[in-house]
Amino acid sequence: MKQLLRSFRYLKAYWHLAVGSMLSMFLSAGAMLFLPRLQQMAIDQGIVQGDMGVLGRLAILAIGLALVRALFQFAQGALAIRSAQGVAFDLRNDVYAKIQALSFSYHDKVHTGQLLTRATSDVDRVQGFIGHGAGMLLSAVFMIGGSVFLLFTLNARLARVMLIMVPVTMALFALFARAAFPLFRQVQRKLDDLNTVLQENFAGIRVIKSFVREAHEARRYGQVNQDFYDLNIKVNNILSLAFPTIFGVLNIATLAIYWLGGSQVISGTLSLGELVAFATYLGMAFFPVLMIGFIVTMLSSASASAVRIFELLDAESEVIEQPDAIELPPVQGRIVFENVTFRYYEGGEPVLDGVSFQVETGQTLALLGTTGSGKSTIINLIPRFYDVREGDILIDGYDIRRVTLESLRRQIGIVLQETNLFDGTIRENIAFGCPQATMEEIEQAARAAEAHDFITGFPEGYETHVGERGVNLSGGQKQRIAIARALLLDPAILILDDATSSVDLATEYRIQRALDNLMQGRTSIIVAQRVATVLNADQILVLDQGRIVARGTHEELIRSSELYAEIYSSQLQDDRYLLQQAETTREVTP
Repeated sequence: MKQLLRSFRYLKAYWHLAVGSMLSMFLSAGAMLFLPRLQQMAIDQGIVQGDMGVLGRLAILAIGLALVRALFQFAQGALAIRSAQGVAFDLRNDVYAKIQALSFSYHDKVHTGQLLTRATSDVDRVQGFIGHGAGMLLSAVFMIGGSVFLLFTLNARLARVMLIMVPVTMALFALFARAAFPLFRQVQRKLDDLNTVLQENFAGIRVIKSFVREAHEARRYGQVNQDFYDLNIKVNNILSLAFPTIFGVLNIATLAIYWLGGSQVISGTLSLGELVAFATYLGMAFFPVLMIGFIVTMLSSASASAVRIFELLDAESEVIEQPDAIELPPVQGRIVFENVTFRYYEGGEPVLDGVSFQVETGQTLALLGTTGSGKSTIINLIPRFYDVREGDILIDGYDIRRVTLESLRRQIGIVLQETNLFDGTIRENIAFGCPQATMEEIEQAARAAEAHDFITGFPEGYETHVGERGVNLSGGQKQRIAIARALLLDPAILILDDATSSVDLATEYRIQRALDNLMQGRTSIIVAQRVATVLNADQILVLDQGRIVARGTHEELIRSSELYAEIYSSQLQDDRYLLQQAETTREVTP
């Protein structure tokens, strides 16, 4: 409940709509509470007395009250929905902003499916309660209170039945809600699992089909779906048991009223109209109690969803911008690592252990090493995707933890190993980080990345739609567009994470030649698997198990580093073998 009440704070921006909805609800309920009095008067003063004039006037008054009630019911529903939609709109924006603000370390631990569920299904459940459930709850409480008060004004002796019925009914609802609430949280977790499997399957549909794993994935999805189904059935069984129990209490109470009230009518101490009005008020008092059963269901579900939403909104990012952070001025690009140690998880083995180096302005630094040696970690620390645990990282003498994230990242161009394009045109993807760029600037970046020729080869050129995740392009084409996207920013610092891994040797040569020109005067850091791509680097760092085991130029390392020489020799042999295979294939092909 605490987290659900927090969501009502979002109503502050829509207070006028919420107040209007509440006033409309009270007026509608008040009109409804007056109708049994009209029934009593119609029976006692009209039917029993045989006065048709009284009946006619009361009928007109009843029609007027019904119209007033309908008008205010419409107003209450319309205003409540508008305010609830506003709350959902703001919640979704806050959830999205929070997901964007959280550091890589959070996303490393949380499945995409869980985040999708919280941003969609959980927000919808909270919105549903604010839009319908809260109004229904207030209306139910008002109707119960008003009906009980009027029952006591009519006949205090009969009204005592309500003193027993209402607490018993509410106690039964409380028991059922207590049993159902934990299950609603489990239902949302199962929905997380369902969305996670769906997301993985949709993203990896080509891999699934390539390895003929459709049947396996169908069984996997079927099992998760079955768990979700079984849990929903369990929840509904509890709720299905609740309502017959409550109706049983209502039937007993109704029989008691007619037994006791009927005896009073026969003895002349209660009029027939009063008994009918009393029975109507009893229904008015009890129906909201039944309605509370539906509200409890919505309340339990919305509360569970609110807990999950605020778990996300309250999550702490490991990368936090300091309150006194300053704007990083335009930098020259001198980078210094001072005794940097980093672990991805608290208590885990260090991925970097006491790493120190410096890159002067305009130099090219190459990072070489086996998988897991710490190369990618270094480039992830420079734009503060993660924060160092020990040591310092300086750019032009500024500690990167003391500058704003935007001013830092705006001056760093990055091409990651895993290319990610967005649904849209090639032009939009190249201009992703610089949407105000002119077409001439976009083309210039594409030419530098050796992408212009294949782009203009498409019928629609730069307006070619790339599809989701760039599905309509080859790996090499996507990589070159990603390079153009980074180059368009004209960054002071350029980071290339094995940027030529998805291209053939000829394309790699063209890209490398373009990059050699573009890296002039710009500090560049290259992560590479192949020594051939870093031969001209000003400085090469050889990493092994998170430590720098050798550093220098290519010529220096060939002489001084056994590990570097071994890597270079093995790759040279592999290249020779590939060339021999290619020559053999050409000779035997007619």
